[in-house]
Amino acid sequence: MGTLEFIPSQQISLLVGGQFSSLLTRAAQALGALKAGDCAGRDFLGWLHLPSRTLSAQTQEIEALASRIRSAFDTVVIVGIGGSYLGAAALLEALANDGRLGPEIIFMGQTLCPDYLLSTLQRLRGRRFAVVVISKSGTTTEPAVSFRLLLEALGAGWSEKRNDCQVVAITDARRGALHDMAVKNGWQRLVIPDDVGGRFSVLTPVGLLPLALGGRDIEGLLNGARAAEEQLLTAEVDGNIALQYAAARKLLYDSGKRVEFFSTYTPYLRGFQEWLKQLFAESEGKNGKGILPASACFTTDLHSLGQYIQEGERMIFETHIQVGVGDCEAAALAFSPKEGDDDGLNYLANRPIAEINDIARAATVAAHEQGGVPCLQIRIPQRDAYWLGYTIYFFELACAASVLLQGENPFNQPGVEAYKRNMFALLGKPGYEAAQNPGN
Repeated sequence: MGTLEFIPSQQISLLVGGQFSSLLTRAAQALGALKAGDCAGRDFLGWLHLPSRTLSAQTQEIEALASRIRSAFDTVVIVGIGGSYLGAAALLEALANDGRLGPEIIFMGQTLCPDYLLSTLQRLRGRRFAVVVISKSGTTTEPAVSFRLLLEALGAGWSEKRNDCQVVAITDARRGALHDMAVKNGWQRLVIPDDVGGRFSVLTPVGLLPLALGGRDIEGLLNGARAAEEQLLTAEVDGNIALQYAAARKLLYDSGKRVEFFSTYTPYLRGFQEWLKQLFAESEGKNGKGILPASACFTTDLHSLGQYIQEGERMIFETHIQVGVGDCEAAALAFSPKEGDDDGLNYLANRPIAEINDIARAATVAAHEQGGVPCLQIRIPQRDAYWLGYTIYFFELACAASVLLQGENPFNQPGVEAYKRNMFALLGKPGYEAAQNPGN
């Protein structure tokens, strides 16, 4: 079945001798603090044992609700921002060709761009659509604006009400504007656990319902995450790839590397890269510290970002995410020799494209290492629900350990409020009139 692998950069051993071992010891202490609930942000550790505590009855409830929506509606609009949509969008894209179809899934609530909102609303005219709104509070501006527009469209009769699950709220169990609206209007509800923050919520109904609506394998996803939980919470530090990755990131940061490129070799992981950027940026970027996450999809971006990565400022390192090709037909894809060889490609004839892509990956890693860019590598056996679930948990645990190594709280995001305060003051939101003029 394979295993998730972490391969450190060749430059790790060249940077500092015993410091990596010391960081591994500290990473193990961070893991101990997480398991004991003795760390900053201890009220938001529900994700740590979430896979093992998610019962089959809960997934069956989600599957049943998804089935009712799928049978009645041809389109589902998922409304959310940040952690309320990035994980679901990432996994729907990553598992896009698994052979199972469902209603078209459209995302709103992640932008205030009027062109995007209008064009999305216009696409919904004449369709039978349902709405899944995801928010703990229900008052976050971007999704709240989209949800108000969608409710107006439903109120105007744009979509026939086919059953009682045309509107589903994924929200707090007891409080908040969205919770209260759902109770008042009789909408279907699923719960976001109190002790799970948004960017760690993809394995809750926040991610599971959209995946089920798209016909994806949510039990397989959870099984992979359960395996990661069991292995990574108990493995000794020398065999714990999450702690090794966290320690490597800290070592590279201490050596002056400030930007981490998450580099992949498949466009199916572009959304996953966006999820990673939120996970690490919101968790780590505090008090003038932290690694800035960026992303590149190779070999495409070797023809744009590749020049900078090879020869630009040496403040960057990379985490290359390699995924095995599980589809036999894709693994065997190749072209035949051509008479005349006018394009000069006969030397590649009958060689699987998968092999060519992997050689391009190895060549890229070697070139970037030679150019002074340390390259960490994550190898995922194949792009399926099980291994994506495993990988999600791996990155969540590694992220939490990384931030604790920096001496910060992995589970808050106080800086996000700054733009909101200024925006509310400029918009005249009640209660913000006395805010300092933020300027033009």
